[in-house]
Amino acid sequence: MAAILTVEDDVVEEVCAGIKNEIVVPANYNCPGQLVISGTVKGVELAVEALNARGAKTIMLAVGGAFHSPLMQPAQDELKAAIEATPIAIPSYPVYQNVNAQPQTDPAQIKLNLVAQLTAPVLWTQTMRQMIADGVSEFVEVGGSGKTLQGLVRKLDRGMATRAL
Repeated sequence: MAAILTVEDDVVEEVCAGIKNEIVVPANYNCPGQLVISGTVKGVELAVEALNARGAKTIMLAVGGAFHSPLMQPAQDELKAAIEATPIAIPSYPVYQNVNAQPQTDPAQIKLNLVAQLTAPVLWTQTMRQMIADGVSEFVEVGGSGKTLQGLVRKLDRGMATRAL
């Protein structure tokens, strides 16, 4: 996986789509100007080379897998069985899932989306934008330093209230 900075998402999408005979896909839409790609080592290397040539700043990520890419399909099959066996109640509030950036309250659809998320890109930017459009006025980051997710939200909307617990 590699973080791609300082270029528009459509440039990254175009480069990934143009890589032939390897797998490389957008994996995490973190915020404008920050998209992570995932795939085969060679596919990611080819995309990084092409993106560097187009002025991107790129950072190879030390990860243990090609997360949020088609290469996660074998794990997705196992995850599906575990999620199907897990009871999920109707939530008191809609659950925004990064697989489609939409609020969801149907437990069956929540399960389907959880399974799909393993091979689909994380639509963080789109999810945050949808939540803001739906009237969310404050984001609370639970755990960690509080800098990462709050920082991504602020890149979308500088005036958005954020805090960490």
